[in-house]
Amino acid sequence: MALTPSTMTALGTRCPPFGLVDVNSGRTVRNTDFAGRPLLVMFICNHCPYVVFIQAKLGPMARELESRGIAVVGICSNDEGTHPSDGPEPMAHNAKAHGWAFPYLHDASQSVARAFDAACTPDFFLFNAAHELAYRGQFDSSRPGSGVPATGEDLLAAAVAVAEGKSPSSRQLPSMGCNIKWRLAKVATP
Repeated sequence: MALTPSTMTALGTRCPPFGLVDVNSGRTVRNTDFAGRPLLVMFICNHCPYVVFIQAKLGPMARELESRGIAVVGICSNDEGTHPSDGPEPMAHNAKAHGWAFPYLHDASQSVARAFDAACTPDFFLFNAAHELAYRGQFDSSRPGSGVPATGEDLLAAAVAVAEGKSPSSRQLPSMGCNIKWRLAKVATP
């Protein structure tokens, strides 16, 4: 586990296009499905201790955001070859176990994570209704072993502002977590 911060993509960046299969429903979910609505994209996985620490809060947070008109999707981009617990079947089991009603998408090619410049799990990207990046940063200041309970206060404050058509505070702290488990490039042999 390598502690990795989010890349802090420039605010105002447009949401990269994506179309990925939801492991729960089997349907393809696209960013365009949420046109005209704010959208939270969460890069998460099943095994990372930083995600495990907040996973019980993700379902209730998503329901709160949905009630405010914000769409929520989770994306797992880890290499399932090296991390089988991050494959589609375990993803669906984890989503069901934690009551996640939001689409949980499998990025097998890792192209979506690369397009977002996602670096860690969890990594949060909140887009306004025009799908311009309004927040990228931490869930809250809690961390595994810190003794601070996970509340999601930083993300929630940004989401409330976006839901009200306002800009979140520009003081945004990077998310921290495990690095995304990138597929190793195959080296050609002579």
